[in-house]
Amino acid sequence: MIPKIFRTAFLILLSLPYLMRADENGKATVRKENPPIAVEEIIRKFAEKEQDFQKARENYIYRQTVRIEVLELDGRRSGEEYFMVSDILFDNKGRRIEKVVRSPPSSLQRVILTPEDLQDIQQIFPFVLTTSNVDKYNLTYLGKEKIDEIDSYVFDVSPKKVEKDERYFEGKIWVDDQDLQIVKTDGKTIYVVTKKNKDARFPRFETYRNNIDGKYWFPVYTKADDVLDFPGNKIRIREVVKYENYKRFEADVKITNVEELPAEKSKPTP
Repeated sequence: MIPKIFRTAFLILLSLPYLMRADENGKATVRKENPPIAVEEIIRKFAEKEQDFQKARENYIYRQTVRIEVLELDGRRSGEEYFMVSDILFDNKGRRIEKVVRSPPSSLQRVILTPEDLQDIQQIFPFVLTTSNVDKYNLTYLGKEKIDEIDSYVFDVSPKKVEKDERYFEGKIWVDDQDLQIVKTDGKTIYVVTKKNKDARFPRFETYRNNIDGKYWFPVYTKADDVLDFPGNKIRIREVVKYENYKRFEADVKITNVEELPAEKSKPTP
């Protein structure tokens, strides 16, 4: 995001009740204890589980709600808001589409959303660490912590190398010690600073997951409340992204009385 006068963009999350909580006093509760198996083995196993989850999520439809607000520094609402409700669906050809359900005119005045903000909503906020991208990150095991009675392995995560035009996650992840899937992320977006984006600022965020189908842990909301230090101006942003009504997509296709044609009579489909 960027302030309008600098053409910089940012995102904010409207606070929601936590689905998972750490210590009520906000104190770190990570226990410095060794895991039952090698840390490298835990990483390998949860990366495989995350890979399976990523593929599974591609077959689900859901509703996504994005609310972004500019607040006064003391937390008072300013009336500046961006709001959109959309359904993530499939068309009749099985292609992934986004159908806007509600999108009133934006009243944001001090900031402008950029394509990078929207990219973060789709890719960084619901961060997954799979076998295809785990080698791009440094992972440091910190210990174990209970998140709303879910005992989890806690890892510090940072990109090994930041490539131009790519966006990465940096922060902490909590991995369920039973299902070996990410249940919470807390961090920020990392990217190469250029002349084009040098005035852009993006908030720190937390994303929470819930077990939706008894097998996979799906992102259910992301929240952020951050003061962004733009050149010559500080702006407080609050943002919430909700992911709801997950349903597995099943194409309504019926095939009856199918007869296989002899090879010489079959014709290629144009």
